[in-house]
Amino acid sequence: MPNRLANETSPYLLQHADNPVDWWPWSPEAFAEARERGVPVLLSVGYSSCHWCHVLAIESFEDELTAAYMNEHFVNIKVDREERPDVDAVYMEAVQAATGQGGWPMTVFLTADAEPFYFGTYFPPEPRHGMPSFMQVLEGVRTAWVGRPEEVADVARRIVADLAGRELDYGKAGTPGPEELAQALLGLTREYDAVRGGFGGAPKFPPSMVLEFLLRHHARTGAEGALQMAADTCEAMARGGIYDQLGGGFARYSVDREWVVPHFEKMLYDNALLCRVYAHLWRATGSDLARRVALETADFMVRELRTDQGGFASALDADSEDPVSGAHVEGAYYAWTPAQLREVLGEDDGDLAAACFGVTEEGTFEHGKSVLQLPQNGPVVEAGRLAAIKERLLAERDGRPAPGRDDKIVAAWNGLAIAALAECGAYFERPDLVERATEAADLLVRVHMDGKARLARTSKDGQVGSNAGVLEDYGDVADGFLALASVTGEGVWLEFAGFLVDLVLDQFTAEDGSLYDTAHDAERLIRRPQDPTDTAAPSGWTAAAGALLSYAAHTGSQAHRTVAERALGVVHALGPRVPRFIGHGLSVAEALLDGPREVAVVGHPEDPLLAELHRTALLGTAPGAVVAVGPPRAADGSGGEFPLLAERTLVRDLPTAYVCRHFVCARPTTEPVELAEQLGTVRP
Repeated sequence: MPNRLANETSPYLLQHADNPVDWWPWSPEAFAEARERGVPVLLSVGYSSCHWCHVLAIESFEDELTAAYMNEHFVNIKVDREERPDVDAVYMEAVQAATGQGGWPMTVFLTADAEPFYFGTYFPPEPRHGMPSFMQVLEGVRTAWVGRPEEVADVARRIVADLAGRELDYGKAGTPGPEELAQALLGLTREYDAVRGGFGGAPKFPPSMVLEFLLRHHARTGAEGALQMAADTCEAMARGGIYDQLGGGFARYSVDREWVVPHFEKMLYDNALLCRVYAHLWRATGSDLARRVALETADFMVRELRTDQGGFASALDADSEDPVSGAHVEGAYYAWTPAQLREVLGEDDGDLAAACFGVTEEGTFEHGKSVLQLPQNGPVVEAGRLAAIKERLLAERDGRPAPGRDDKIVAAWNGLAIAALAECGAYFERPDLVERATEAADLLVRVHMDGKARLARTSKDGQVGSNAGVLEDYGDVADGFLALASVTGEGVWLEFAGFLVDLVLDQFTAEDGSLYDTAHDAERLIRRPQDPTDTAAPSGWTAAAGALLSYAAHTGSQAHRTVAERALGVVHALGPRVPRFIGHGLSVAEALLDGPREVAVVGHPEDPLLAELHRTALLGTAPGAVVAVGPPRAADGSGGEFPLLAERTLVRDLPTAYVCRHFVCARPTTEPVELAEQLGTVRP
């Protein structure tokens, strides 16, 4: 008998629709049911490509006896953290405060007033490694609920009071200046892994937002150490097993410090962010490796994540069916043995592939299998031969059972993908990538945006979800639209971005200048989430600040710039202390310090010099520079769709570029070389 999840749009919730557990979606009705029955709520939070979420489901949620106990003594609520990041954030904060750690699956026990009183993550079916079994946890919570209700209520009240006392006030901290950004760089240098690239130990995550900060810091200051950390980390990741050497794209993280063995799930947000980072690294250095990885990652997103509606799916699972055992195991789709290579390629090419990709008889992964890498000490191989080997291996791999795909469209992550694909298309003269970015933007406008420009968080198969967009949706989608406007010269995307940033001002901004993750009129939780630090993607707080700053540069709006500057007070406070966790905010602060520069390129559309100047402007490394392109001013003096083009005229009837910042403009130029100099690195 299907439970109440059967009509949900979330692939994660649908995975649990046939569980014997009587699941409820997050809803007032579920809490009313708990109140009426006098039982606690069991809240289970995860996402579709989460390996341990699948394990917990198989071991416990599909077990008839466990499910019967859950149904009798609890109201059970299942939440997709990607659909409801607000719910996830509030209870994850409680879990981390109580236990010092967090993760998914997340298991939280609540009162009927949604107040948490007991927490955990994954629980095994039997006691293991000092962890109680899931059934022991259920029985213990049930015993406390029935036998010590006053104690449970007191714990819940204290936890909620503690969370309420965590309100952030960074609006008066002041905007970050050169000193704070220099201190942030010094802090990153101390945590940098000079041998393997990246920061910290195992597990090691791709530091996408920090890498963007390092590139921007180098562009503004000329600091070679910042560029070196970014370039070396990018090369280490691109050569490691975390990068798919055959199909392109990055896995979620590496379980080791050396980037060898990934956790194999592939997320849209990681790949969108890294695609843009590698494109920006190429822009700064001309690195062939950076160009290749940026394009391969863009092509991966289009090939494997693009949906029939033109948007981009959320993730590919880590697990897939092993063609030999038939079991669902992690990494089955991606790992190889030397014998498998020889079977596909023959003896000579098989042995060469094993040497090139670090595939050993002992294996670098499990069961004697290896994850493909591209070691520095590998043999030198003619490029055409290596490409042919990769093509044959990819064709063979395509015949394996593929990992499942979460087809849910998340607005924020599609905003990240739009920006990455638009810029890659412009940099590398791939108009097809710009078209894919435009189609995804069209989908967000048609399906996710209502008549008042309010965003829905998700959609699936063209059907909009019921959950309201959160701050990261508004910030990332606006940023994607602004990037698309700069690349295409279509001012409608600037207009749509304006609708979104206006809603940030109206619905997400506090009086002290801080930003909330949910709108003023959103569902009230036990605490209104407010987190300025990055997770795997930019925080909504600093994503919105970046979009506000860019929009202000395009339009001259002092109101939007003022809110951006006040929001960046959090970077002033946290940047020198925890730079690894506020990388996107540091990147936006770099743009603020540099201006950001405003570039207007005017000319007749058919003149090839206009296209050359436009591409030169887009390739400028000045942090956060905004670009507007279009025909010269109309007879009435207006600038058409872009305010930056107003009153811009041609010089000697040639396409002309104008670069301004801080209310000062450089000399108008018709020369791409001079324009590049105006947008290049500023030396101290």
